[in-house]
Amino acid sequence: MSLDATGGDRALDARSSTDPATPWPPDYVAELMTRQFRLRRLKTDAGLRAGLAGRYRDDPAAWIAHWAVTYDPRHVATDAPTVMPFVLFPRQVEMVSFLHACVEAQQSGLIEKARDMGATWICCAFSVWLWLFWPGAAVGWGSRKEQLVDKIGDPDSIFEKMRIIIRHLPRLMLPAGFDPRDDMPSMKIVNRATGATITGESGDNIGRGGRKLVYFKDESAHYERPEKIEAALADTTNVQIDISSVNGPGNVFHRRRESGIEWTPGAPLAIDRANVFVMDWRDHPAKDGGWYARRRAKAEADGLLHVFAQEVDRDYSAAVAGIIIPGEWVASAIDAHRVLGFDDDGAWRAGLDPADEGGDLHALAIAKGSVVHAVEDWGQGDVGAATRRAIDRLRGRTVTLQYDSIGVGAGVKAEANRLRDGTDADGHSLLPAGITFQPWNAGAAPLRPRDPVVAGDRETPLNGDFYANLKAQAWWQLRLRFERTHKAVTAGDVYDPADLISLPREMPGLASLRKELSQPTRAVNGALKLVVDKKPEGTRSPNKADALVMAFWPAEEMLASAGFLDLVRAANAAGSGASIDRDNGGQAIAGQIEGSG
Repeated sequence: MSLDATGGDRALDARSSTDPATPWPPDYVAELMTRQFRLRRLKTDAGLRAGLAGRYRDDPAAWIAHWAVTYDPRHVATDAPTVMPFVLFPRQVEMVSFLHACVEAQQSGLIEKARDMGATWICCAFSVWLWLFWPGAAVGWGSRKEQLVDKIGDPDSIFEKMRIIIRHLPRLMLPAGFDPRDDMPSMKIVNRATGATITGESGDNIGRGGRKLVYFKDESAHYERPEKIEAALADTTNVQIDISSVNGPGNVFHRRRESGIEWTPGAPLAIDRANVFVMDWRDHPAKDGGWYARRRAKAEADGLLHVFAQEVDRDYSAAVAGIIIPGEWVASAIDAHRVLGFDDDGAWRAGLDPADEGGDLHALAIAKGSVVHAVEDWGQGDVGAATRRAIDRLRGRTVTLQYDSIGVGAGVKAEANRLRDGTDADGHSLLPAGITFQPWNAGAAPLRPRDPVVAGDRETPLNGDFYANLKAQAWWQLRLRFERTHKAVTAGDVYDPADLISLPREMPGLASLRKELSQPTRAVNGALKLVVDKKPEGTRSPNKADALVMAFWPAEEMLASAGFLDLVRAANAAGSGASIDRDNGGQAIAGQIEGSG
């Protein structure tokens, strides 16, 4: 879109390009020449000035692309200027649209970002746009330390970034009577012509300075006492914009991000929770697989791989001790069947985790062989409705559905029995043929307690000595699948595909499943046996991951058979001292079966 035929508004075309092959960095000399041409036209054409002013009021991305600048001191060592025209790449344009939508709809947003994506600069430029074009706008900014909010002369501080943008604006664009010495003091920028202001606060003082149109919280995952800030801001503004790299699970930023809804361009905003915008390193046109490999190798050599995982991969679990399934192992499993060349040979398997408390979600996992086909969660309906939904999803398959049988899970069995005994108008059972329900008791004793943890390796501890219960054993077995898959993908190790796991990249809900899989941590109980903490402080139950655990353990058809589990139930009913011996082709399986605990 151009305002004239001379190419004077080439920047607008560039900013709307989605071509990943667009050269980066941009030609800053050509961009400066374009801006000079545009400025000359504006000085001599009052009609163009009025037209562009109207357009800029409605299109902050256009104004940023035409007039805003950014600063990068790393360019001192190169031929590039340190102060450069702010040329937006496509994902940055979408971020501006996101901010605009949040302010217009008066809804809060959260920006989860990788490092060095320009997110803070975008929010600064957007704040200056509001200061110029929204009369009376009161914009607030906060960060954990005052020097991060404002340190005059330091472009690392938020307000100095905005001062740099304002100082490089044409005089004709500045407010009438604007004096940079008087109107840009510490922690404040004032537009006396319209009454618009930008003010800053830090630490526990965030939100104490009066009502705001919008409040930006920079690096909000790193605040020391975020609950106090939330309480203050609740009465200060309708629009909070949290901007941060990740800083582990359980903090307010993480909880808000997990409960939020990812926004897509053009979609309406959610009104009952935070709207989430993700800035992934892959969105930057200068960053490719080679860049990632070099940065990761350096971080590994420096002993800072956990920092890299947090700031580049946005891995909330990277700095948490005792993660059962590391995030990088889960990443290696994405499309592993395509990378390693195996398919979904094998039986169907499924796990159902019914919701057990207010706000909890039902979850269902479906896999065939070692390839996961679907993992989904939902909040509507009781346990009976969740059971019927699982049956509908599994209809037409021969599959054993393992379900959490403790507490409300007993309702799954009741509903399955009702459907099994009921008939339709044609006399057919309401429970489709081929679907078998098997209870899964997380507190039961581990299977095969006298076998070593690593099959065939007598130097490893016995299952009964290592695992506190079936839950710990099942999570650890899923961990081993992901570990083997990671080694196969990254190091070329060879394993039977039946011992691996693959998560298709196109599978809906994959992003949240990845987080859930890397949420639980391990510890030991008083008997020095492995236990699993699925909900570290401040996190929600990993329902989808739990469903996947149940789908994959026990994996052996023999152990998952109705006959074996009938023996388990019989032993539980008889008491904790019972034991089972069962031959299968000469292989003895002996184990003490304990009741739930």
